[in-house]
Amino acid sequence: MYENIKKEAKKIEAQLKKWRRDFHRHPETAFNEEKTSNKIYDFLEGVGLPVKRLAKTGLTAELEGKPGDKVVALRADIDALPIEEEGEKEYISKNSGVAHVCGHDAHMAILMGAAKVLTENKDQFSGKVVFLFQPAEELPPGGAKKMVDQGALEGVDAIFGLHVWQPLPTGTVGILKGPMMAQADNFEIIVKGKAGHGSMPQTTVDPIFVASQLVVNIQSVVSRNTDPLKPLVVSFGTINGGTVYNIIPQEVKLTGTVRTFETEVQEMVRQRMHEIAKNTSKAFGAFADCRYKKGFPPLVNHPEMVDLVLDTVDKILGKDKKKDISPVMGGEDFAYYLQKVPGAFLFLGAGDGQEYSHHHPKFDIDEKVLHQGTALMAGLAYNFLTEKQSSIK
Repeated sequence: MYENIKKEAKKIEAQLKKWRRDFHRHPETAFNEEKTSNKIYDFLEGVGLPVKRLAKTGLTAELEGKPGDKVVALRADIDALPIEEEGEKEYISKNSGVAHVCGHDAHMAILMGAAKVLTENKDQFSGKVVFLFQPAEELPPGGAKKMVDQGALEGVDAIFGLHVWQPLPTGTVGILKGPMMAQADNFEIIVKGKAGHGSMPQTTVDPIFVASQLVVNIQSVVSRNTDPLKPLVVSFGTINGGTVYNIIPQEVKLTGTVRTFETEVQEMVRQRMHEIAKNTSKAFGAFADCRYKKGFPPLVNHPEMVDLVLDTVDKILGKDKKKDISPVMGGEDFAYYLQKVPGAFLFLGAGDGQEYSHHHPKFDIDEKVLHQGTALMAGLAYNFLTEKQSSIK
């Protein structure tokens, strides 16, 4: 059956590329994926699957094989990023300020391909496959939690997802048992001072100066408050304040992100950030309002499901296609699914010939990954429902 899955996925390679490029030309941001969702809905209905709408623009469809008591879910995210795409590709985004520069266009095409392959082979397995097309992965708190809250995992025994991954060679797989991706929090600090003319700074309380001290001082949380053996990233992404070169403004706004794998570290960072913002600002006569927002939880793979992924990689891609990776400080709301049912999330290499990383305006993928991903996702479902059915609960 695995050889048949590979042949069937390869056979629809041109269609996978067509789907992916169509999604790429017409990207939509979180919870605005109306046209994207409708295209997927029409496809799923067209292959004979009953479809339900969840989480506004999300979809779930169920495929019944032969009678069986196990249910496996496969997930793809469908949203794009609020970024202006750059480059000369003929399928560049037609929607100004929105682009699929992360890979979700590929994820949709891959899962649609897996649905097609599995539907045409439903007499080869027992049980049920649930296909989840999820909105808003890029916008915390994300669409996964809404999907779960609205019943997407009811009756599901295991779940699998993938992310095409530019850092890895095309067709290779990186995966870890246990923590693989970090908590992804964000923060906003508003520093309020006293405005005035730049030629008379003594009459002002300069929020730009105070903000610069906060950028430096908050990094001490990483270097002096955290166990060096526990990963932590604190990054500032924006600093905004002022309107003209010779006026000291009234306030400055800073935003950024915090990444860690442990709740204890997360809470310590939150507390210290509030303390440093308050006291540093006070020392210079300013006031700081620090707002810390918790994002996705850490993504923690279930060991027995990782073993199933590795076994499937051997069968679908080859025994030499597994790559060692380290935990990634990026966040992923697939973590919410893994808090509810056993499962695993993997990186599927798509980086051959691609120099630009995820979220870069010129990001792209090696499209050979599309049929490989389709075969792998279909193979994971088949593997769980057949060969591993008796041993995995």
